[in-house]
Amino acid sequence: MSQNGSGIDLDKSLGYLLKEASSALRTAMEEVLRPLGMSVTHYSCLELLAQRPGMSNSELARGAFVTRQSMNVLLQTLERDGYVTRPAEATVGKVLPARLTPRGRQSLQKATVAVRSVEDRMLAGMTEAEQSDAFRILQNMIHSLRDSDDSA
Repeated sequence: MSQNGSGIDLDKSLGYLLKEASSALRTAMEEVLRPLGMSVTHYSCLELLAQRPGMSNSELARGAFVTRQSMNVLLQTLERDGYVTRPAEATVGKVLPARLTPRGRQSLQKATVAVRSVEDRMLAGMTEAEQSDAFRILQNMIHSLRDSDDSA
């Protein structure tokens, strides 16, 4: 409990600490991506498309934790700048599946090196066992929260 007897003691709140870690990670990623002309969302979109070519705008938005509208604007920019390609017309419904171009892949390779350096820095003080434990614990937290959402 906090000093006044109500609320959450932020110094002991795991949720607050996770949010602080997330914010610090995003800031560090933005710092290394900015010189490459990228944002974290831009990088996330390219990474998702490299791993799952043909994802829709909605799928990319969910994967990058942004709105569909924000992703649509980003995809239009990436397409205009030659990083992704999308068909002129949807073959099924309204979906215009996006794919990386060679320029997009080359840009992603540079960004991946930069992002990996941030993750290496973040994990530098941890043993492999601690890293493995942290990964497992965070996955369990995510599953617990998603499972409780499904049952609500």
